[in-house]
Amino acid sequence: MTKNHGPSIKNDEKYEALLKEGMSKQKAARIANDPNSGKKGGKAEKYDERSKKELYDKAKEVGIEGRSKMSKDGLIGALRNS
Repeated sequence: MTKNHGPSIKNDEKYEALLKEGMSKQKAARIANDPNSGKKGGKAEKYDERSKKELYDKAKEVGIEGRSKMSKDGLIGALRNS
């Protein structure tokens, strides 16, 4: 049975599986909370094609700190490494 990790974790099952794989709690939470994280097949819009505002909003959604001071390239790098 999957433990309920509270309202800060949207997909408890995915979160626990990622922790078992050795991911940090922060990275596992980001992935478990992203509704697009399970989609495959390259259907997501490429970061380079998104506006800075779209990148900022995505960084906010996944909890990247310092995003307000980042350039578009900085946001792309942070999102790719999160």
